Amino acid sequence: MLRLGLLLFGFVVQLAVAAEQAQIQISPITIGESFKLQSSILGDQREINIWLPPGYVDGDKSYPVLYVIDGGLEQDFHHISGLGQLTTINGNYEELIIVGIGTQNRLMELTFQAHDPRFINALPPSGDATKFRKYIADEVIALVEKRYRTAERRAIIGESLAGLFVLDTFLKTPELFTDYIAISPSLWWDGKALATQAESLLEAHDDKSRRLYLTMANEGGTMQSALETIISVLDTKAPKSLEWVYVDRSESETHATIYHGAALDALRRFFGLPPLEFDSVPWYLSEDGRPPADNTSGSE
Repeated sequence: MLRLGLLLFGFVVQLAVAAEQAQIQISPITIGESFKLQSSILGDQREINIWLPPGYVDGDKSYPVLYVIDGGLEQDFHHISGLGQLTTINGNYEELIIVGIGTQNRLMELTFQAHDPRFINALPPSGDATKFRKYIADEVIALVEKRYRTAERRAIIGESLAGLFVLDTFLKTPELFTDYIAISPSLWWDGKALATQAESLLEAHDDKSRRLYLTMANEGGTMQSALETIISVLDTKAPKSLEWVYVDRSESETHATIYHGAALDALRRFFGLPPLEFDSVPWYLSEDGRPPADNTSGSE
């Protein structure tokens, strides 16, 4: 009898679940496109993720592009594409196409070749940033600009080792992007070598308009001292055509907390739009304000 009762109870539960599911329509959430790109330069298959503004499909407008280093689905793509979506709601900055460039071996792909034996011996393998940059230039950007309506401005963003790659790219191949956002860049690499080379690299830049955003968390040590060297070089050697800013977040952020807020700030600074203006102050923002008579009903 007990067994029969349990079977009946299980059957009733199944009927209840089936009835509930019949009232629910389930569909996947799709926010973009993900490519598996066979790279002839890197010799393997790579992940590229794309987020498009909501108005892209039905319009003919061209958009600036933000390339996200470490932009895999398990990396930084989702929270940066979320910032792309944010401005479609609040209109704080221009709408952008977001391109996530996935990395696999970050130390290999995002660092330049080291010369300090400490880094060569202690942290192999490394030093393929030039090849990874060629992959971005010749294969990723080529794919994006062929498939999508892209505007003139082309930005790159990255944090930590990706921030090092961004700054390395800015100093060595400044023509590749118009806007550079380096967040807590790992300038400790190769005994602060990039900071040591910054002056001679910057002196070779042309006078085309570019923008550079730098920020650092409470990293201290060689990361902070190397950044201070680069800031000093920018103060004295930056081309007049370079618009650059350094935001000190050493008192407010850690390496683990800096990225999202800094990325939002950088987008506001580089792609910001004028705030929305209202013809008049809404009644509900005034003390004892009252709605217009034609929006009320009933009598007092």
